[in-house]
Amino acid sequence: MEFVASVLGSVVAEACRHLCGFPCSKFSNPFKFKSNVNDLEKEIQHLTDLRSEVENEFNFESVSTTRVIEWLTAVGGVESKVSSTTTDLSANKEKCYGGFVNCCLRGGEVAKALKEVRRLQADGNSIANMVAAHGQSRAVEHIPAQSIEDQPTASQNLAKILHLLEDGVGSIGVWGMGGVGKTTLVKNLNNKLGNSSSTPPFGMVIWVTVSKQLDLMRIQTRIAERLSMGVDKNDSTENVAIKLHRRLKQQNKFLLILDDVWEGIDLDALGVPRPEVHPGCKIILTTRFRDVCREMKTDVEFKMNVLNDAEAWYLFCKSAGKVATLRHIKPLAKAVAKECGGLPLEIIIMGTSMRGKTKVELWNNSLNQLQSSLPYSIKGIEAKVYRPLKWSYDSLQGKDIKHCFLYCALFPEDFSIEISELVQCWWAEGLIDNQKNYDDIHNTGIALVESLKDCCLLEDGDFKDTVKMHDVVRDVALWIASSLEDECKSLVRSGVSLSHISPVELSGPLKRVSFMLNSLKSLPNCVMQCSEVSTLLLQDNPLLRRVPEDFFVGFLALKVLNMSGTHIRRLPLSLLQLGQLHSLLLRDCIYLEELPPLGSLNRLQELPNEMEQLSNLRVLNLSRTDYLKTIQAGVVSELSGLEILDMTHSNYKWGMKEGQASLEELGCLEQLIFCSIGLDRNTCTASEELVWITKLKRFQFLMGSIDSMIDKRTKYKERVVIFSDLDLSGERIGGWLTHVDALDLDSCWGLNGMLETLVTNSVGCFSCLKKLTISHSYSSFKPAEGHGAQYDLLPNLEEIHLHFLKHLHSISELVDHLGLRFSKLRVMEVTRCPYLEHLLDCGGVILTLENLEDLKVSSCPEVVELFKCSSLSNSVADPIVPGLQRIKLTDLPKLNSLSRQRGTWPHLAYVEVIGCDSLKKLPLSKRSANALKEIVGELEWWNRLEWDRIDIQSKLQPFFKEQRPY
Repeated sequence: MEFVASVLGSVVAEACRHLCGFPCSKFSNPFKFKSNVNDLEKEIQHLTDLRSEVENEFNFESVSTTRVIEWLTAVGGVESKVSSTTTDLSANKEKCYGGFVNCCLRGGEVAKALKEVRRLQADGNSIANMVAAHGQSRAVEHIPAQSIEDQPTASQNLAKILHLLEDGVGSIGVWGMGGVGKTTLVKNLNNKLGNSSSTPPFGMVIWVTVSKQLDLMRIQTRIAERLSMGVDKNDSTENVAIKLHRRLKQQNKFLLILDDVWEGIDLDALGVPRPEVHPGCKIILTTRFRDVCREMKTDVEFKMNVLNDAEAWYLFCKSAGKVATLRHIKPLAKAVAKECGGLPLEIIIMGTSMRGKTKVELWNNSLNQLQSSLPYSIKGIEAKVYRPLKWSYDSLQGKDIKHCFLYCALFPEDFSIEISELVQCWWAEGLIDNQKNYDDIHNTGIALVESLKDCCLLEDGDFKDTVKMHDVVRDVALWIASSLEDECKSLVRSGVSLSHISPVELSGPLKRVSFMLNSLKSLPNCVMQCSEVSTLLLQDNPLLRRVPEDFFVGFLALKVLNMSGTHIRRLPLSLLQLGQLHSLLLRDCIYLEELPPLGSLNRLQELPNEMEQLSNLRVLNLSRTDYLKTIQAGVVSELSGLEILDMTHSNYKWGMKEGQASLEELGCLEQLIFCSIGLDRNTCTASEELVWITKLKRFQFLMGSIDSMIDKRTKYKERVVIFSDLDLSGERIGGWLTHVDALDLDSCWGLNGMLETLVTNSVGCFSCLKKLTISHSYSSFKPAEGHGAQYDLLPNLEEIHLHFLKHLHSISELVDHLGLRFSKLRVMEVTRCPYLEHLLDCGGVILTLENLEDLKVSSCPEVVELFKCSSLSNSVADPIVPGLQRIKLTDLPKLNSLSRQRGTWPHLAYVEVIGCDSLKKLPLSKRSANALKEIVGELEWWNRLEWDRIDIQSKLQPFFKEQRPY
């Protein structure tokens, strides 16, 4: 065969020499050429497969990085060259003599390429063997990090994230304020995945630190390095994204951790497959801003909170060493640790700075600096805590929101600020557009509050509808404000136990001043030079009984004056010179008798005529003024700019008394949009005489006595009427029901007769009413035969609250009376109803509560089950409460069933069960972990629960939080 090939080769060479004029040495054996081409195609495919294997398995710790990258680069070059060669051969084979001549000319090139491919295969097999030997360790790069094993809360958070990853959640956003421990948590997560003794859950875990300045190419390069892919510095981000996407699509399961993200990252532009498209892709990001989680459409938003006191103290001792536990140091060390507000970063820095210091004076000095919000001399605080937190402030978009943030620092440390009052101050200061109507102003204010909360610059307060600043964030705000030279210069001495004010402190150029929550007994008895001050906060100084006559003369630019919670009896005439005053807050001035004085009538218990001079006044807060009895006719109507009048639980009652301000007078205030007042018991409530209130955006009217059990906070969000301690046996409330959003009936009698009259006389439904509260009643709610409504009288009811109803056996009694369907009900709360046996009968007019989200039942000793399903009905929906998210059950000793129906409540997120020892089963399954955030209960009760499957409890265990009985 070789002889034949040789002869043919000679013949062919001779023929070619005559035909083409080429020397014979340039030609290759055509038969060998064909064989080489076939071999080359097979070998290049083997090489390509080997390249993919090495890329999938490569770990920087297991093989020399330079060797692998050089090999991968060489393979890429050969693949490109072979592809070009085969393309040319294919294109020329149809030409006359072209294919024959081409194979003769290209034979050497093909042979050389084949030799190179085989050499790279041999080198690649060597690399692949080494990679395989280290295959177990290649999935995760260990990252040095402080262990959280001794921190119960952090360990529990880690367990929750691991469960979320196991349960198929595609993306998780871990967010919280700077220094709270987000990076430490995910580093521990990364290392735990690498230390797993079983099969690693991910073929690859990729860690990228993003940082404030987003650099897409740098992130792509880091991902490419982790994947052992070379990145050409001259390549565009678009081309790199294509290569990364193609490579990651080949990765079976991988986790991408993006740490310290400051703005949304486009995964498509980055080159990362989206989890919803590639099931093997999981993403965890850490950020200070909740909006980043939203922008990146994370499936779960996981907020990191500060450490509790016990964990903070443990971490502080760990950082400070044995000195913190010395007998003479420990009380001071605990105080210093507490001042750090549970923020791990500051705890570590403070603890480290005090390490080895045994002198009490040094500890006292550090404590004083922390308490005065001026710890600048403590090494590391400004550089490592204050400046990084200031980045969050710098990232706020717009000047006004920055000023709104700094305004919150006027309030004392750890103080819960009423959101409505805060928004009013922002509005009066001009930080919210003054041209907007109240609804727009309120909505803008709420949006600003939520934005600051999403940036972790504000957090929920200790009470409903309040916010507060974390201690360290407040310190940073004061630090920022002290360095500003513009209109935000502030003097803040709130909550520091001051007994007097030095005039010298008020002598500088200031914009805002706060002396609230102190023990002030007096104010400077002189004219203050404060011509630029726009806010003066003096509230919550109960020892302050008098304001000097000339005190306000120098405050010509004052827009916000708050003297709530003082014991002043009168205000000086200089108040009337505050022509720019927009907001006057006098809530809880229980001894206030006059405002301001008239001549020598020192105990005039009324609002005087001179009030009309405050024509720019937009907010007047006289809530809880217990001694105010008289407002002269015509006084309030002269306050032409008044928009908010708050007299919640004031002693003054509005009615039709001769010579005093009347409801008709309020109707003359064209700008009035919110009004909270008390009404005289004899005030007419006929529907036609209440037309004037339709122009109000919100209102709160109380008729009857002020009961200590009634919530005395102003409800700015609703149109609410409260009837207290009244006989309602006639149709006394019918006129109100056509105008109100919320109705509160407290300590009233004759309710059953009132309901029957209402049903009999009604010509239509009361579609405005969304919230109904009935409390402290001995009335029976069972309808007399034939007296039930034929249609739903409250079709838009969203909340029902029932408290202390002595003769209520089931809410179905109200359902039958008013024809209720609860088709839009979201909240149901029932407390202290001693004869209540169950909440509702299901299977009649009510088959399901499809919109119910929040359910609370407490102190009802006879309740056996929540929802009683008729055994004769097969039409009851399963489950009865398909959308329930929160359930709280307290002190229900006989409760043994939530419902006789089997099955789960799929959207439950928060479950709290205390004092319900007979309850043995919860409507939860393994899938409940997808929505569940917390289960609170007694440990003995939790351990006694029965489950349909033995593994359900272990699956839900990370969500359980022990709570001792109340």
